[in-house]
Amino acid sequence: MIELVPSPWYPVLDRLLRSVRDDLLLVTPFITRGAMGRVLDSLSIAQMQQLRVHVVTDLTVSHLLDGSMEPSALLDLLDCCPATVITVAPRLHAKAYVADASAAVVTSANLTEGGLRLNREYGLLLRDTGLVSQLRLDLEAYAKLGNQTSRARIEVLTAASLGLRESRDKLMRHARRALLQQFQANVRETRTEILRARAEGKTTHGIFRDAILYLLQQHGPLTTKQLHPLAQTIHPDLCDDSIDRVIAGVHFGKRWKHYVRNAQQDLKRRGLVALDHGTWRALQGERPC
Repeated sequence: MIELVPSPWYPVLDRLLRSVRDDLLLVTPFITRGAMGRVLDSLSIAQMQQLRVHVVTDLTVSHLLDGSMEPSALLDLLDCCPATVITVAPRLHAKAYVADASAAVVTSANLTEGGLRLNREYGLLLRDTGLVSQLRLDLEAYAKLGNQTSRARIEVLTAASLGLRESRDKLMRHARRALLQQFQANVRETRTEILRARAEGKTTHGIFRDAILYLLQQHGPLTTKQLHPLAQTIHPDLCDDSIDRVIAGVHFGKRWKHYVRNAQQDLKRRGLVALDHGTWRALQGERPC
């Protein structure tokens, strides 16, 4: 009289639908077109023409937005089963599928592809006519707290749900762009603050003078062409070929090679480096060749 119904449970629903003669009660807050298609595939043409179908469901903006409730599924049902009544009930969470007064499934599964096939659901198949009759009475009594709605209203809701999702998608695309722009602005601001920290209390010449002396002491005599990539390795933020700006008096960007050359000449005037046949060498702390 009672049978366990684990997922996927659509074969059980298929048998239940094929057995119904007069009255089919579908109680579920979520309904999608794919799952409704399975219901209609299980019903014969003769059943569709004579069957009284009562759908008790819930309609909220959030359900329409996330697609867990598709009003177009109700239109498909109305097209195939003319004697269908749709009731919108408040705060509905129950899921029950009742065939006449002979059998019913009470389950955690909504009438969605996830509920029928993909999610891990569980339920009970009842064949005790007393329990099934009581279940139908209880559910129909609760449905009276809601309101029956017309096909015209379902059509309006179908169009409204499409408009909602289109507006949501447009908003999200715009929001993503806005968030990306904000993120990029935050990156730029943070990078500028880091550059300020690098530049505070120093000058462009001073930073490059220190780098040139360090490189000549570490590597020995170097040409200007050899110094450039080594200096860029030490100070990639200063030697950035994509920008051109001054922060706290320090020049960052495209003209960095010019400032390297200026620093070389400044070191030469100070007597700290010498230029011999195109090669720079340190005059203090020079590494032996």
